[in-house]
Amino acid sequence: MMNNLSRYFILALAVMSVVPSMLASKDKGTSKSVAVSDNDKRKAEYILIEAQNQKHKGNIDACFDLLNYAHSIDSTNTTISYYLGYNLLTMRNSTKETTEQALRLMKQHFDKAPQDYYETSFYSEANMQVGNPQEALKASKKLAEIYPNKIEVKDQLAASYLRVNDFKSAIAVYDSIEALQDKSLPITVKKVSAYLQLKDTANAVAEMKSLLATAPRSALFNMALGNLMSQINQPDSALAYFDKAQQYEPDNGYTYFVKAQFYNNRGDSVNFDKQIYKALIGENIDIDTKLNVLTDYIRQLFTKNDSTKRIDNLFKVLIEQHPHESSIHELYSEYMVARKNYKGAAEQLGYSLDIDPTNAENWRKLMLINMMAENFPAAVKAADKALEYNPDSLDLLQYIAPAYLEMKEYDKSIEVYNKALAIADSSNVELRSNLVGGMGDVYFANGDTLKAFSTYEESLKINPGNAGILNNYAYFLAECDTLLDKAEHMAALAVKASPDNATFIDTYAWVFFKKRDYKMALLYIKSAIDKDDDHSADIIQHYGDILFMSGKPDDALEQWKKALKKSPNDELMQRKVKNKTFFYK
Repeated sequence: MMNNLSRYFILALAVMSVVPSMLASKDKGTSKSVAVSDNDKRKAEYILIEAQNQKHKGNIDACFDLLNYAHSIDSTNTTISYYLGYNLLTMRNSTKETTEQALRLMKQHFDKAPQDYYETSFYSEANMQVGNPQEALKASKKLAEIYPNKIEVKDQLAASYLRVNDFKSAIAVYDSIEALQDKSLPITVKKVSAYLQLKDTANAVAEMKSLLATAPRSALFNMALGNLMSQINQPDSALAYFDKAQQYEPDNGYTYFVKAQFYNNRGDSVNFDKQIYKALIGENIDIDTKLNVLTDYIRQLFTKNDSTKRIDNLFKVLIEQHPHESSIHELYSEYMVARKNYKGAAEQLGYSLDIDPTNAENWRKLMLINMMAENFPAAVKAADKALEYNPDSLDLLQYIAPAYLEMKEYDKSIEVYNKALAIADSSNVELRSNLVGGMGDVYFANGDTLKAFSTYEESLKINPGNAGILNNYAYFLAECDTLLDKAEHMAALAVKASPDNATFIDTYAWVFFKKRDYKMALLYIKSAIDKDDDHSADIIQHYGDILFMSGKPDDALEQWKKALKKSPNDELMQRKVKNKTFFYK
């Protein structure tokens, strides 16, 4: 025979389909005097227990339905009302109406059993969160009457007073907390904040000084008083307390950090720099704080175009202090990427991966850094490692295929593109067009122009507006001196789609160059130069070519020299500079 709990649970499940959740919405939060049999009371309590079991198992919907059912059987049980309200309140898509209904249900239990500590405490907090501070204060007061010596209750009561701007009452509550325990920085800070809200700086300072009197040589208390003095615009006094903090605890890195912030707020960059440097090399500051401070410090030095020597030295000190902290190497790597030192960035990220080789995201970053460094074999190696953790990552495959192209491993590049196409969403036309177009680039690089052009056509059938493919197709047609009108049309569409893209504008100029329309070519290549933040050697070289054919050989030579500095191994540019004349490839 089934036990009672099992039978009631089965009964609950059986009637759920006919007991809609709107039962709860009919409750207006008032417990009417209804006759509930003892049998129904027990039944409702059993269902409440099962609801809690379901919640512990993570079956939130089942829990909610069971609570609804229990409440429909016995609406006089305020514990059921409370937990039904609690679940309504914590629903993901809770509306204003359901929130109000939830609080009405929870209030039934508060009115009947305010001594239930957790329930009343949460009821107070819930009202505070939804903007009912007076009701929150009422619940907090009641709880404080019942538990007069419970610190957590007093702290919640003080917070309730603060919410209704009754700062004096909040201070009185904090005083009662201090009567039960020793003075502490957290409570003192709260009292000081309340005094400052009352614009009573004298009592705020007196309060902080009374804390300091308990431990005059405490660096922490001296820093706290220094911060208060700085806040009320007494910089000399603030600095005096910061100096004392450093005097009492000269190895405490936080004293330098706090003093640095003081100087920074006052615009004293020289002293800020000195203090922040000392803070970062201090050994007793936790690593997360150091990294946050260092990130801000680097940002400021970047803004000033400062040298990198101090930052490099700081990283070396931090690595010596924390040799097994991968996050330091990660930040150092990010810093080197910003300095475009890709080799150094890859080296630092490699150290981080030695410490934690399971970090898939860092393998991905290492791949990208090696791509930027044009170290394509290393990029592929890192990507292969990243793929071990995410074998079907389209993002990774889209980087590996071009890397193989740069390595002139054309078959492998096509193989990767085909793998990516096999797992790409058939409805994602932009992605599929890019992948097919990428294969067009591979075929062209491998000398199969007919296959390349037919592949570009296939890519544009998938997505006719693919600006990147339009640009590449147009450029390669121009390079082959074929179908130049078609190339011009496609290049124009690419520029229209992305009018600030220097590469697209360069292609447009190059098509005009190949059509011997040097006036238009010069117009667009100048626009490309203006928009090229990276100062590409290819674009600069094209500018020189167009200038030469426009009858400006001296200006052309100047641009070729610039391009050669950026790409010193380019044999074609070497010939142009040496012979001071234009050469085709």
